[in-house]
Amino acid sequence: MPVLKIHHIGYLVKKIEKAQKTFEALGYCTEQDIIYDDIRKVNICFLVKDDYRVELVSPAAEDSVVSGLIKKYKNSPYHICYETDDFPAAYDELTSNGFIAIDTPTPAPALNNCEVVFLSNAAIGMIELINRSRS
Repeated sequence: MPVLKIHHIGYLVKKIEKAQKTFEALGYCTEQDIIYDDIRKVNICFLVKDDYRVELVSPAAEDSVVSGLIKKYKNSPYHICYETDDFPAAYDELTSNGFIAIDTPTPAPALNNCEVVFLSNAAIGMIELINRSRS
């Protein structure tokens, strides 16, 4: 298996500015302020504390990719993101071991347009994979 390094925990929130301020009150520092991702129709903000990075994700439209999730799960963590320098090998390894791609690799504006893909596994839920070789 190619090296997978944890990049962040994705945290679904209804009100991104309020969540950002609350995380800052817990000692997190805003690493990257709110960015609109027009591909997924979400607002995204990255915050860091110690060796941890949190990605706040909030739907920006009714047809956002997370609109259904926010209705079901409310404010909650919902994915772990891994980065790799060998995206094709990591993707192949994950899909051959029970992970199912729920979208296709597409650029992520909040991650310098690196390609990302979301995958799901019945045993652990959703993960995100970042292609660091194209950053």
